Amino acid sequence: MPVILFHAGFSFFSGGFIGVDVFFVISGFLITSIILEEMRNGTFSLAAFYERRARRLLPALFLVILCCLPFAWFWVMPEEFRAFSDSLIATSLSGANFLFWFKSGYFAPEAGEVPLLHLWSLAVEEQYYMFFPLLVMFMCKRQRNWLFAALVVIACASLAYSEWASRAFPSANFYLLPSRAWEFLVGSICS
Repeated sequence: MPVILFHAGFSFFSGGFIGVDVFFVISGFLITSIILEEMRNGTFSLAAFYERRARRLLPALFLVILCCLPFAWFWVMPEEFRAFSDSLIATSLSGANFLFWFKSGYFAPEAGEVPLLHLWSLAVEEQYYMFFPLLVMFMCKRQRNWLFAALVVIACASLAYSEWASRAFPSANFYLLPSRAWEFLVGSICS
């Protein structure tokens, strides 16, 4: 709700973007819980994990794209439609965060005119879903009892990087997984 109210322009939710951070923590908790439970039961399958994530995320994503497409087609100028098309391609490849990092700032004045800008966070989440299960599988095959410590170390490194990058590379810090991973990992550690 804070994210929606923030984007709706309610001034008392000026920090509504924090809702995305909370969402990342919850996502890390849930995904880790699912993976660890399935590993304990001996039912974890990487292909099944990715298939479930696709079934959960892609229908809503396609609905958003289909709703935006007619408006973009009829109302934007050709140059803006090219930019919209770029964002469609980047979103389809789980790379919208990279596109928007290169093209614009999230809080730039023209950001309100980028229909799919909010999908940067979905791209970060999808990238986490790609790499995190591989890390858990690797750790569980090598040293299962070190998984917790590894998650803590990676989370601390990501948080330290995020703190440094907030000054050195603020736009990359906002959009990219390395500086957001600690948020997911806080949820994973709690799991």
